[in-house]
Amino acid sequence: MIKRLIPIALLVLLLVIPSIVSADTDIVILDETVELDFPQRIIFNLEANSDVDIVDARLHYQVIKRNYAQVVGEGWPDFTPAENIKTSWVWDMRKSSLPPGVTIVYWWTVESADGKYVQTVPLELNYNDLRYNWQSLTEGQIILYWYEGDNSFVQELMEACQRGVLRLNREIGTLPEKLIKIYIYASANDLRGAMIYPQEWTGGAAFTEFDTIVIGISPDNVNWGTEALVHELTHLVVYQAVFSPYGKLPTWLDEGLAMYNEGALSASFQSRLNDAVVADELISVRSLCSSFPADPAGAYLAYAESYSIVEYLLTNYGQDKMLNLLTLFKKGSTYDEALEQVYGFTLEELDTHWRQVLIEPVVVKQSSKPWMHPGLIAIVSALATSLALAAALALEEKDWRRICA
Repeated sequence: MIKRLIPIALLVLLLVIPSIVSADTDIVILDETVELDFPQRIIFNLEANSDVDIVDARLHYQVIKRNYAQVVGEGWPDFTPAENIKTSWVWDMRKSSLPPGVTIVYWWTVESADGKYVQTVPLELNYNDLRYNWQSLTEGQIILYWYEGDNSFVQELMEACQRGVLRLNREIGTLPEKLIKIYIYASANDLRGAMIYPQEWTGGAAFTEFDTIVIGISPDNVNWGTEALVHELTHLVVYQAVFSPYGKLPTWLDEGLAMYNEGALSASFQSRLNDAVVADELISVRSLCSSFPADPAGAYLAYAESYSIVEYLLTNYGQDKMLNLLTLFKKGSTYDEALEQVYGFTLEELDTHWRQVLIEPVVVKQSSKPWMHPGLIAIVSALATSLALAAALALEEKDWRRICA
């Protein structure tokens, strides 16, 4: 079902009756408001009154995300102790950027000079990008938000997401475990306006801890958008499958699964991979466990290789082993331990096996002369010799008969 989200010029949360922790407190919370300046900052305002000076006031907040510990932050506003205080604490998002749609729970504690204390009722703040008039479409565990383009545009994106989810389930046996929120900005410029210090080339990002994707897709660039969307969606589904306090995937596996789930490797990536094979410039599998090269050419090759390694494992060993591999990483196994237990080889041995399969067809394709196995060459040579001998004998017999005649 498609429904419209009403934009709000300024998000204001007002608490009228505070929760009193101390029964005989004289502290009264007169006002607490929140001003949302997306994506730069959030301003938390407080006004309180007491019969004696208020000496301490602080904001407590918790960002709702995937976490194994309850992490509570604190904000300390500046104010001069007095019976009546009006103060604010500014959360500068340049130091801790959050994606749109995040829920923040917050509350205040206030203390007076005579030791009396009050804590307000926890409230929820939805950190939304209010610059646009968002619409939404939900199907299964995926919800798409968009503000430009008709229903057919967002329906095409949703269908691509569902195909990606089904293919990922077929290939490695995983499905989304929690709702995934996807924000479709109408352009890369709009997207970068929602981010703090984005790179010029940024076209999308997956915030795995928040089950959120932000991506720039214009209605006239759907083909690129569907592939990029499936790529980022795969990151989230895989992250949900292996989420634990111990597990961490090698980068080649994380990116390789995302590349593989997009579909066949594009011609440009395949060409870069073939060139590296011929020039003997492949990056080792172990090197691909960590961050990819920063230079574009190296990064391009790293992504192509990651696709190829994942394709090798799935084609030769199947879905069950890949799912077992992810399960072992979730439990905290090292890269070598997990590979040895599932496939019976280490990272270096994987590198060797994968290269053997990868190199041969590329060398055949790149060769300027027809390539034949040495054994086959010997057979063909022997056959040619036999045919030549048979022809000579036949000719000799023909000549002998002519002479006798």
